[in-house]
Amino acid sequence: MTEARSAARIAPPVQVRGAVLSTRRVGAYHHMSLVAPGIAEHTRPGQFVALSVGGPDTGLVLRRAFSIYRVSTRGVYGGTVEIVFAARGPGTAWLAAQPQHTAVDVVGPLGRPFALPRAEGGAPSATLVGGGYGSAPLFALAEQLLARGARVDFVLGAATADRLFGALDAKRMASSVAITTDDGSAGTRGWVTDALPAVLNRGQADVVYACGPMAMLAAVSAVAADHGVPAQCAVEGSMACGIGVCMTCVLPVEGDDGVTRMVRSCVEGPVFLGDRVRWDAVGTVPVDAYGAPVESAAAR
Repeated sequence: MTEARSAARIAPPVQVRGAVLSTRRVGAYHHMSLVAPGIAEHTRPGQFVALSVGGPDTGLVLRRAFSIYRVSTRGVYGGTVEIVFAARGPGTAWLAAQPQHTAVDVVGPLGRPFALPRAEGGAPSATLVGGGYGSAPLFALAEQLLARGARVDFVLGAATADRLFGALDAKRMASSVAITTDDGSAGTRGWVTDALPAVLNRGQADVVYACGPMAMLAAVSAVAADHGVPAQCAVEGSMACGIGVCMTCVLPVEGDDGVTRMVRSCVEGPVFLGDRVRWDAVGTVPVDAYGAPVESAAAR
């Protein structure tokens, strides 16, 4: 039902000296537009950028990875990339405070994108599930799905109303939008997985696309599997380099051969098939994973 994600069709990343074009608050989050020519032109939904933070004299040596919300390839300033983030630590707090024209070193587009439905398969139906600002990359995806004649349904969730992102965008684009919050301050009280089964049945979904916290992705994958619907999940792993060198973002994923391997979210992902990720073992190296340490007889 979906296209093979051939590496030949994914443009290699580039490093550019970008600049802050604008920043504004959206609920609990910051929406930033960056001038990043050479990146916007090759971005596909589900990919991300890695930004240097802290300025030229900072001790913050590691980049910060951000999902790409939208891109524009034309305009007065050239190609622009939009990101959405929460200011949680010193790096993102610095970024949120930067005025227009601040220079930012940007690498992208990075990672493997979402796979789109095959053009010859008829008009598909897709359910897009987002948690918090994790919903950001789903809107560019929705635009491409709609351009292919797909039906699009959204399920958006967050802890509170101010932590939802993109509800108005979703209502303008989708056949239906279900909203949940943990405290009931917007939509229905509960989790996205409470609303998801009814949406899958109503839209007769062919595929689920999801992005958000890992626990949410695990639960969404389980619901999709129960309904016989494949799920593509963009994981939110901790990515220190974004290019597959540091190995901080590895997680256990089962391959076509049935063997579990520790793969890099930033290179082999961030989009994975939900039924291939060993969600219960994320953060560990399963004993049956390829290359896992063998416990010695003495240790036993």
